[in-house]
Amino acid sequence: MLNQSKRPNLFTRMRALGVAAAFVAGAAAANAAECDDPKALTFAMVPTEETVAELELYKPVTDRMAQLTGKKIEFFLPTSYASVVEGLLGGFVHVAVLGPYSYVIANEKDSGVEVFATYAKRPGHMQEEGPGYRAALITRKGTKFTDIESLKGATLGLVDPGSTSGNLMPRVVFGERIGMDIDKYFGKVVYTGSHELSSVAVGEGKVDAAFVATHRFDNVVNKGQIKLSDVNILWKSDPIPQDPFVYRASLCDSVKRKIEETFLGLKDAPGAKRFLDNVKSNTFVPMKSEDYDIIRALKKAKDAKKNSG
Repeated sequence: MLNQSKRPNLFTRMRALGVAAAFVAGAAAANAAECDDPKALTFAMVPTEETVAELELYKPVTDRMAQLTGKKIEFFLPTSYASVVEGLLGGFVHVAVLGPYSYVIANEKDSGVEVFATYAKRPGHMQEEGPGYRAALITRKGTKFTDIESLKGATLGLVDPGSTSGNLMPRVVFGERIGMDIDKYFGKVVYTGSHELSSVAVGEGKVDAAFVATHRFDNVVNKGQIKLSDVNILWKSDPIPQDPFVYRASLCDSVKRKIEETFLGLKDAPGAKRFLDNVKSNTFVPMKSEDYDIIRALKKAKDAKKNSG
């Protein structure tokens, strides 16, 4: 028989446990209520020469995302790498494709910009197989620009200040290779706006040299605007992780899981082959923030160099 004198303590403990359980349940409900569950998801990608055409190729992806999430998918047409980052930071853009450098910039400003996947590339004209690519320094064959030394005083094409292979790698890694700032080594440095435009500019002689991403150069070859045999490759970087696909971490977990499923299960989806063929990939692979630490190290080196200059 239970000692009466113990009952109040037992009841008190039971009430305390009940209060604690209610508190935990309430906190969980509050956290769930605080996540973002928009009626529509805004999708954006860093600009290329033919962003509008690429949007049409993304239709199997956006249709699949709409089906899995049950939400309308809206597209934000950006004007620069920075405009995509600004959209993510402002909460206007929910899902995006960034360059590795622009992702690191965005994630540094707001850890709520979270990477979840990238594509594993097929081998191409200049591109190697796997979830990485390289920055390549190219010149047009038949010109005097046949080695790095010959480029002193030449006109160089970069892509965009937010580009990894088209700006960060040249300024940090190639800068170390030549032992000085590229702005001092080259006679003129211009931004073209895309890897495709940089590749074509070399082919047409509008710039003497350019740094381009290997997989983006392949796009120009595939369109017949240039051939691999038309260019000299004077330098290549170490492998860089492919373009990160990101979402806002503030989205509800159920939404984020469906966005992940959209890409990671895409290879088995009807109608996806055309999209995967366009990006020269067989599948998407999961990615984490630390996979881009190599870019963070480069950014840190670039920032330190700028601050000491």
